[in-house]
Amino acid sequence: MKRFHVHVGVADLDASINFYSGLFGEAPTVTKPDYAKWMLDDPRINFAISQREGAAKGIEHVGVQVEDAAELAEVYGRLKAAQAPVLEEGATTCCYARSEKSWIADPDGVVWEAFLTQGESTSYGDAPDLSALASANAAEGQCCAPAITPARQTSCC
Repeated sequence: MKRFHVHVGVADLDASINFYSGLFGEAPTVTKPDYAKWMLDDPRINFAISQREGAAKGIEHVGVQVEDAAELAEVYGRLKAAQAPVLEEGATTCCYARSEKSWIADPDGVVWEAFLTQGESTSYGDAPDLSALASANAAEGQCCAPAITPARQTSCC
């Protein structure tokens, strides 16, 4: 079963962990010095926050997390059917996890990822450069999200 994913950039990780733990009624399932994640079943969501130098605050990206290769193939097919450029990143490390993933941006620059997590990592990982997916309306500042740099944007992660 697929799980919705939201990643939010925060200014104060500890304050945000306290807030979201209260909101969700449980502590994060993963906590790092610059990152926290809740794997909630009600609602079914992978909700992550990070405090990264220079990254914008607020929603960084959204996505669909799958549980197996068959679901990943299904979602990848949907990305291609959306008729927008897709970056097939493949095997990567992001947000302290090893994953297989692809990225797409909607017409307004909202970045989406589709991914299958394959295990933990000791490092945060790097963000891919998805400038080919950029829309003129793309928001500034991603963290684990792709570095979208349209002509009007002046900074990135």
